[in-house]
Amino acid sequence: MVKLAEEQGRTTVITKHKVRALLAPLDRFPAARKTDAFPAYVLSVAQKDLGDLVTLAAKGQPQVLLRNTTPVAVLLPADPPSDALSSDTAAHSGAATAGGAVNSQGNQDRGSMPRRLATLGDAIGDVLTSSSVPGLSFGLAGLDEATGGLHPGRLVLVAAPPQVGGSLIGLAAARHTALVRNGRVLYAASGPNSADITRRIIAAEAGGDYARLKTGALTSHEQDVVNRLRHAPLLIDDGSDLTAQAIAETAPLADHLALVVVDRLQRVRNPRLPLSGEHLPAASQVLRELARAHNVPVLAVVDTDDPAVVNLLEADVILTLSADPDAPVTTVTVTERDLGIIGRARLRPDLAHARFLDAEPATPSAGASVGAAPGTVGSDSDRELADAALPFTSGAVQGLPAEVTRLLAALRTALADGRTKDLDDLREPLQALAGAGLQLPEHPEGRRLAATLRSYSTAVSADTAESPSQLSAAGAPVHARADSGQAQDDVVEDAKDREDGLQPGDEEDEPEGHVFPALKILKDAVGRSKMHPIPVIRAEDRDSGPWPLISEDMDGEPRWVHPDVTTTRVPHVRANGKRVRRDQLDVPDSYGEGVLCLIDRNGSYPSACSAVPLAPNKLLHTGPLEAYDKAGAGIYLIDIPEWTRTDMPHPLGRIIDRPDDNGRVWVTTPHIKQLAKLVREGHLAAAPAIHDSYTGKANESLFKPFYEATRKARTELVQVGGDPYKAYKTRLSIALRLLWPKRTEQRSPFWRPDWRMSMVAEASVRHWSVAFRAVQQGHQLLALRNVDAAVFWSPDGTAPDTYRIGTGFGEVKAKFIQPGEIIPEGDD
Repeated sequence: MVKLAEEQGRTTVITKHKVRALLAPLDRFPAARKTDAFPAYVLSVAQKDLGDLVTLAAKGQPQVLLRNTTPVAVLLPADPPSDALSSDTAAHSGAATAGGAVNSQGNQDRGSMPRRLATLGDAIGDVLTSSSVPGLSFGLAGLDEATGGLHPGRLVLVAAPPQVGGSLIGLAAARHTALVRNGRVLYAASGPNSADITRRIIAAEAGGDYARLKTGALTSHEQDVVNRLRHAPLLIDDGSDLTAQAIAETAPLADHLALVVVDRLQRVRNPRLPLSGEHLPAASQVLRELARAHNVPVLAVVDTDDPAVVNLLEADVILTLSADPDAPVTTVTVTERDLGIIGRARLRPDLAHARFLDAEPATPSAGASVGAAPGTVGSDSDRELADAALPFTSGAVQGLPAEVTRLLAALRTALADGRTKDLDDLREPLQALAGAGLQLPEHPEGRRLAATLRSYSTAVSADTAESPSQLSAAGAPVHARADSGQAQDDVVEDAKDREDGLQPGDEEDEPEGHVFPALKILKDAVGRSKMHPIPVIRAEDRDSGPWPLISEDMDGEPRWVHPDVTTTRVPHVRANGKRVRRDQLDVPDSYGEGVLCLIDRNGSYPSACSAVPLAPNKLLHTGPLEAYDKAGAGIYLIDIPEWTRTDMPHPLGRIIDRPDDNGRVWVTTPHIKQLAKLVREGHLAAAPAIHDSYTGKANESLFKPFYEATRKARTELVQVGGDPYKAYKTRLSIALRLLWPKRTEQRSPFWRPDWRMSMVAEASVRHWSVAFRAVQQGHQLLALRNVDAAVFWSPDGTAPDTYRIGTGFGEVKAKFIQPGEIIPEGDD
């Protein structure tokens, strides 16, 4: 019965000796949580004396039941006793205090506490006395000013939708209380685990990249911070079945507790997380009683700002976070219960370091270092550029192509880690970027970065001789000769190619009658699978397991040029007047007479959907494997197999340019299958060892209905051309990009990076394999680029017969140009 009351909130009538009492949950009588207010008995004693306790409860004397020292239920009268309130009791009044306050016995029928009536003079004295004690700080001056700080006995609720940073408010308060005030903090984590919280604290305190810390690599500065944090008075509870009652039971065990942080309450019910769904109102009541009973501030984070949910939680103070879509600012609206809005604060998200900053930070001095002591590595211009780029590389501000963001983030990491060689390697692509005239957003951060890039270009040019300028941040090998001093339009164009190109609203289904409802078709293809696919990995799971290991570099695109061939990036003006740069290939005289045959594959990505091996459900950690099992699909950590041929790029393409410290790389299933085939055919000596893996049951037909619908539509629309064909290509591209949106604010019916990268890898494998068959037949491959472009040397002006010429999927367009002519792309 006690368990029913405690866990399900059920009330039971108990009859003993012809009297009745109610065994009720604490929510029915919240005052029972104050164990010193009423008689209280541990369960073992209460069971022996149950008859007596029922009799006392029936007379209007609540009896509290304890599990160890924690109240779990209460016995209350089932029927009001007729003599519960005698004239003597009604007439009795407590002695007056010096200030005129009186105590009353209260109504014993209702089991209420004796009431204390205070004069206004007493209340003024209490207020003035308590106001002289400052509240705990959030560690953010603007928020402290708006709220007055965190005061004992109050429940403060941080209401923020996912991805806005509500947890970072709780983390900031915990850090400041534990590390600055040396106050003991109980951090109850329902959602994030202790490792997540620890990494975020290190990132925030040391200014280190949160994403990099997941690899376990620490700089010397970060190691110093870790040593300082080891003895911080911060207790983390991330145990399973974390309930509000468990938090309330744990709190008394922490001596001199200064703050309780609960991260987080989840709006949507999760059977694994008690602090979710319909349990939130009851949990909030327990947390509010915890604050009052132990006179500590309780700061709880909830993952919604929906007033219908937030108002049910009845917090004393509510901090509602909202991100400004047009500026790198998060506004915090402070609301006090029964009063309304009392203030606002503006914060600047610094997500790369897992923290908020005040929106008006002190302007750093010129040459201030980013993550390293001034003057240790890099020049002043390097540090100024990294500092100006920080709003973009941290994720606080959007608007840069993904490749540019990665390049600038690499600069910051090199400075922070003291990697002189990396800085030297970055100078050429950075100078190319600085001279490219990149169009930046028109806001203060964008203008500052633009000015810093101009200064960087001038500073580096003054310090270094002219050299080839190429954006090689992706790590792809470049066999090139560039004309110095020319505009670097290719930098911007190549960088923009890395953006997903998605816009708000792209996630909406196409309207009825659309020429090709690609997103509807893709969703239907996934939804009809009998394997019950999981199209969206929950946001709280994306920072652990296989998901941080998946990157765009796993596509396997070759981006390769034959070592005998020289490629030069030359200026080109499109028909629309836009200035770009294009490749020009020069072959040695030993090749004799001939032309360049340009191969352009049709629909590489949708073609790959015909039979791409995917794991429809979650990826499980399957660890090292003795060999690839074709029944599974996922990602695999392997050694890079040796490839000695010089007439073909490595089968893994550019994946091999980003090995880990052990010389290993993560690949998807299409590449592991490709390597197994090459071993069988004798082109590789042995299959690489699989040192780690995350896999699930494989399915190659998940996207096949989408492929078939796409192929049919192309056959019809390619003949029509014009706007219908453009609309078809646009929605097709959007649907496939929505498998893994790059921007966190982009909504999508999918979030499966493994599906997206497996599809791209399948396209790369097919592209490489057809080119390899041509080379085996004696054709000379000059370049293999992306997933759809190849260049062959053709002495007789014909295309290799391994390719089928046509307009359908899997077929190619062939074009012939003279050596030394530019290689056209896109709408050239």
